[in-house]
Amino acid sequence: MAGKDSESADSGKIRNTESIDHLIHDHIFGQDLRKSGERKTLIVIIITAIMMIIEITAGIIFGSMALLADGLHMGSHASALTISALAYYYTRSHARDSRFTFGTGKVNSLAGFASAIMLAIFSIIMAGESIKRFLSPVQIEFNQAIFIAAIGLVINIISLLILGAGHDSYQHVSDHNLWSAYIHVLADALTSVLAIFALICAKYLDLIWLDPFMGLIGAFLIIRWSIGLIRSSAHVLLDMQAPQGVLDAIRKAIESESDNRVCDLHVWMVGPGIYAAEIALVTSTPKDTHYYTKLLPKEIPLVHVTVVVHTDRC
Repeated sequence: MAGKDSESADSGKIRNTESIDHLIHDHIFGQDLRKSGERKTLIVIIITAIMMIIEITAGIIFGSMALLADGLHMGSHASALTISALAYYYTRSHARDSRFTFGTGKVNSLAGFASAIMLAIFSIIMAGESIKRFLSPVQIEFNQAIFIAAIGLVINIISLLILGAGHDSYQHVSDHNLWSAYIHVLADALTSVLAIFALICAKYLDLIWLDPFMGLIGAFLIIRWSIGLIRSSAHVLLDMQAPQGVLDAIRKAIESESDNRVCDLHVWMVGPGIYAAEIALVTSTPKDTHYYTKLLPKEIPLVHVTVVVHTDRC
């Protein structure tokens, strides 16, 4: 199978017809290539930073907590997006560093984890500020605040389109760096929507309390998103097993031929959407390495595979 590295051993006798040269390989796995998410992230950083300055200034001048919260979140997201951009650069520039056992793919998940922590912290700060506004309401300049919040929403939608272009949901989820950037901008968009709704209700229905209340709602939803990203990125950083569907597909493929029985199987993610695997099997008719790697499902992106063959037991 193209792109796979493999080894085979027999508990009683070793069966391997491959030459030593064929087994020499690197662990770059395409991480030295510039990802489309890197360029998109840089564009969104510039857009977000400009809008952050505008919204924070307007929130202070016009007295809107919802608008100020939106600007503060843009500030946090600009910082998080910068982490994403640096992670893309580090992953690419250190891809050939032999100190990384399976390449630099996990830098992606590390950046996503850090960004999720930042997202959670700023959400807590947002909730605290909203509670303060409940206790000490301030005068709000509604027209100006609504106008700025609407501009912020448009900017967020444009940023979401930039980050989402050319990527399906699977790619976003597997690329934790890109997914963290997307979640940060999505959180901004949600905060903008809540800010506009709260300001309109406060202006026309005199529901001033809605402004800080929407700040609390936004904080709660964003914390939930950050927890989801923390879990998925930690899953990769801790080398947890691949989804059960992936394990079942590999086991079924190996056991579909002859009397092969998989007795030990480990599959884990080593980069955005790519896996490494260690497969131990028992068979009474052992064959060479390529026989087993060719059985593996083509749709699963396995880039590093080790196969251990036993003739009696694992």
